[in-house]
Amino acid sequence: MSGYIESVLETVKKRNPNEPEFHQAVEEVLESLAPVINTHPELRDAAILERIVEPERQIWFRVPWQDDQGKIHVNRAFRIEFNSALGPYKGGIRFHPSVYAGIIKFLGFEQIFKNSLTGLMMGGGKGGSDFDPKGKSDSEIMRFCQSFMTELYRHIGADTDVPAGDIGVGGREVGYMFGQYKRLTGLFTGVLTGKGLDFGGSLVRTEATGYGCVYFCEEMLKGKGTSFEGKTVTVSGSGNVAIYAHEKATQLGAKVVAMSDSNGYIYCESGIDLAAVKQLKEVERKRIKEYVKMHKAAKYVEGCGGIWDVKCDVALPCATQNELDGEAAKTLISNGCIAVAEGANMPCTPDAAKAFVKNGVLFGPGKAANAGGVAVSGLEMAQNSQRLHWNFEETDQYLHRIMTDIYTSSSEAAEKYGTPGNLINGANIAGFMKVSRAMMAQGLV
Repeated sequence: MSGYIESVLETVKKRNPNEPEFHQAVEEVLESLAPVINTHPELRDAAILERIVEPERQIWFRVPWQDDQGKIHVNRAFRIEFNSALGPYKGGIRFHPSVYAGIIKFLGFEQIFKNSLTGLMMGGGKGGSDFDPKGKSDSEIMRFCQSFMTELYRHIGADTDVPAGDIGVGGREVGYMFGQYKRLTGLFTGVLTGKGLDFGGSLVRTEATGYGCVYFCEEMLKGKGTSFEGKTVTVSGSGNVAIYAHEKATQLGAKVVAMSDSNGYIYCESGIDLAAVKQLKEVERKRIKEYVKMHKAAKYVEGCGGIWDVKCDVALPCATQNELDGEAAKTLISNGCIAVAEGANMPCTPDAAKAFVKNGVLFGPGKAANAGGVAVSGLEMAQNSQRLHWNFEETDQYLHRIMTDIYTSSSEAAEKYGTPGNLINGANIAGFMKVSRAMMAQGLV
């Protein structure tokens, strides 16, 4: 890492203390960019790095709401509008007790480059609250979402900032927020994505991140002359991303043998029954351990981190940030894993990612492999603008093409700047170059 880049990173750490996730995300990008800065000194002269690591706008607000017993609660909420060089701010809203400014900044920073890689007109942003939707009634969640939107609505719009869902925010929550936005503004616009199909949502949005992760991994495998056919796959998580990564990998001929939630993981040598997982998680909203009551051949193990001890050909971490560390990476490598694609946002620690690259394991970083969700969100925005609704096959074809293009541009950038096969560097560089060109063209803003 050059002295200039180190100085930018040091400034980020001083200005944003006690935000390790944000520091990690910035460092991972900046350490890839040394050859770019050396080749394009005009980017340094224009202070592009100093500008891109600083959000254009940060919004913090309180969210008061009342539970079913009449007790009043107050949560903290955020919207980080990070970079609008390529289009309206675009990124999800996360409801989870772990949410604080550093998490949202990390996610928003990643979103800049992820959105850039899709080729669609979207800037980068992210939002969320430390509200925990688990155990809450539909009425409580509705009241929280309405209170949340009562403040947020004044900062967003179809051509300004277009939020979507994330952890803890699915179709139900998006619907409540959209209804409140419409009530407050009198506007029926594409201001949120992930909406219900009856009021402007897009087919494939539910499946998009999981499908996209597998499409990207499929391209990595093709590059080595192989495919998902006959491969054993481990998928962490059991939410939307994990479920539809399982579905698409299975359609391509793989066998998924393990899945997890925050408490533990299930393993079945003959393959995990996806229909049973969908019933548990999407319909009954139960823990993954209940699966073994339905399938006696499966076993449940407490502790979700142990899932990486399962021998597999392909690992798809689809749960949350930093779930797969250096020790887990060593285990996967020693067990013969040939490919890892990040379905979640930054699920592998830096040590893990470096270990995979060093040992020749195909590695798809989250800002590339995880881009399917926001890609279909961008397609939803396009459909809303045209007042059109595309069918499943058409939308899925767009998604597949976007993920293939992301792999190609990442691979080509890695080759051009001296690290062939390193898709971490390639994705960072390809995403950064498009944003930096736009920033240069738009002047000092």
